[in-house]
Amino acid sequence: MDSKHALLKVAVFLAVITVFYNLVEGVVSVFLGLEDETLALFGFGLDSFVEVISGIGIWHMVVRMKTSQDGERDAFEKRALGITGTAFYLLAAGLLASSLYNLAQGTQPETTVWGVVIAAVSISVMGWLVLQKRKVGTSLSSDAILADANCTRTCMQLSFVLLVASLGYEVLGIGRLDALGALIIAGISFREGKEAFTKAKNRDTCCD
Repeated sequence: MDSKHALLKVAVFLAVITVFYNLVEGVVSVFLGLEDETLALFGFGLDSFVEVISGIGIWHMVVRMKTSQDGERDAFEKRALGITGTAFYLLAAGLLASSLYNLAQGTQPETTVWGVVIAAVSISVMGWLVLQKRKVGTSLSSDAILADANCTRTCMQLSFVLLVASLGYEVLGIGRLDALGALIIAGISFREGKEAFTKAKNRDTCCD
């Protein structure tokens, strides 16, 4: 019992890190994305804010697990998923429109160096979080925490997209790579929005 309690405390700690890291990452990415006119970094930052909403729902779920065996989502979590899904859809639509406009106009960012830096940091942090969440989830035999690890893995995928788009622009100087990176982020955001609404309707937890 003590071991389980200790593992749940670790799970709460990981959830807190996920929320606050995404919050800081979102602020920095949006600011630098606007400063350098890089759509991929700006979209990545907005996605981080949406992940904060989702992370709060997970945080609430893990805290509730400490006092209950119930693994189903309650009203708070389902509401958080609904808000998350709507935000992901809006983000996907905005990025799609902006990306197509930039591609048509041939707009190029001033620099994507910060995109490379932020993506590299994010991959490191998210990679560590995925490993730790899987370790705790496996020890607790918790599908919910393991599913949360898959959500964090999706954040890693977004980071890799940002890294490739940003590094590609710095090395090759092709401005369209930034807009293409934003398009891919829009596609992933749409997929995440769809999954959020599906999970809100079902008893499953987080992302698959």
